[in-house]
Amino acid sequence: MRCVVIADGRLEVAERPTPEPGTGQLLVRVRAAGLNGADLLQLRGRYPAPPGEPRDIPGLELAGEVAAIGPGVRRFAVGDRVMAIVGGGGQAEYCLVHERACMPVPPALGWPEAGGFPEVFVTAHDALFTQAGLRPGERLLVHGAAGGVGSAAVQLGARAGAIVTATVRHEELREAVRQLGARTVLAPDAFAEAGPYDVVLELVGAPNMEANVRALATGGRIVVIGVGAGAKFELNLLALMGARATLRGSTLRARPLEEKALAMRAVERQVLPLVETGEVRVPIAATFPLERVREAYERFAAGRKLGKIVLTFG
Repeated sequence: MRCVVIADGRLEVAERPTPEPGTGQLLVRVRAAGLNGADLLQLRGRYPAPPGEPRDIPGLELAGEVAAIGPGVRRFAVGDRVMAIVGGGGQAEYCLVHERACMPVPPALGWPEAGGFPEVFVTAHDALFTQAGLRPGERLLVHGAAGGVGSAAVQLGARAGAIVTATVRHEELREAVRQLGARTVLAPDAFAEAGPYDVVLELVGAPNMEANVRALATGGRIVVIGVGAGAKFELNLLALMGARATLRGSTLRARPLEEKALAMRAVERQVLPLVETGEVRVPIAATFPLERVREAYERFAAGRKLGKIVLTFG
């Protein structure tokens, strides 16, 4: 099989043996695989794959057809359309996935949209509802709202009845984020005065944190799931105490299979029906064939996009 390989800090397209499924596993013929910030960090040597995952083949999400099944598989059959979260190895023509890490692809999604759905929507749903406990009528602030996770979070928050404020760096993208469900879309330096917020979803990192704490409502919650702009800041504990606030961080990639499966079942129940009715969509900024993987990563790193960059496989 052909796959993306990270070698000496560079991206290559290489040939590797096609794996065989073990107990509970599916062999998926990949049709599309979304790019994520973790892939860029892995390329730069800052985010190694978890134990047991391919060390040099990136990719955290994919969509395709089941090509073969291992012993004990119950949920899916050969030929089924599936989308999945993996710890690595998703950017390849074939990938092994445990059946519990898969979801069915709704008919409403094409391959690029399906390939860009699992990681960002499961991450956003878990952060908003499992970690932060977002409730209808609460005020939600989403930083970095034009990206994959951010655009998912805006939609999920709005559909759940929250009042969504979004920050977007590039002015030309703000109207598109508003159309996803944000009531207010602001420049990154203008959010503090528009509070208070019950929940803050932090996708940018340290530069926002002092203002995040100041802008919290009493009992507010901050969930940090992205630190691309920096990971360290000075925290005023008195401000946190005064707001009776909660600050927590979360990642998805290294969680045990059982925890990922629970998060995905929640998305199946609560989000896939919204995909079917068109209430939630996967914005695609650009697609690239496997042979142009370097261009795809460059486009992702350049920013200034709405939604996902997706690799496609013929």
